[in-house]
Amino acid sequence: MVPDACGWHWFDATSIVSRAPLEAGVYRVTMTVETVEAGAHRVCRRAIINAPAAELFELVAQPRRHTELDGSGTVGETMTGPERLDPGASFTTKMTQRGVPYSITSRVTEFDEGRVIEWRHPMGHRWRWEFEPRGEASTSVTETFDYSFVGPIKSGMFRIMGLVNMNADGIEETLRRLQKRYATRG
Repeated sequence: MVPDACGWHWFDATSIVSRAPLEAGVYRVTMTVETVEAGAHRVCRRAIINAPAAELFELVAQPRRHTELDGSGTVGETMTGPERLDPGASFTTKMTQRGVPYSITSRVTEFDEGRVIEWRHPMGHRWRWEFEPRGEASTSVTETFDYSFVGPIKSGMFRIMGLVNMNADGIEETLRRLQKRYATRG
């Protein structure tokens, strides 16, 4: 799959189906991830996904399925924790960053069924998912890397180590994966 001169990706009808056929069996698919201004020390992206909010929320609420979502290549298998997250739940995940394996235990800090899931990483930053239904079969999904809680030293370290930009790229790829996964719907 190679973009044409205008940046469009072309697929045959059996791969991914869009709402706008160009000719018999050929469709143009637009996958847009937008930057959301969420204030200092927050990296926030949003995309429209062709799936109901409840289904997408359920995917994120199951930590053992986070590898299906991860666009950063850092998330490994979940080793301990509940099958489904709820307020205050903890879960431990294997990770790999720049080739170095480690594990982390995160704790759910906000949980609004069907709408919001947020967890705190041991370093103090938070990962937040928000789901806003757009009709019955489409959802605006926002993912945020929020390092506003970590203080100036860790915040500076995150920037110097390139983690802010790396996480922005990972979020964008995660949302694109979701768009591709559900592109044939709608």
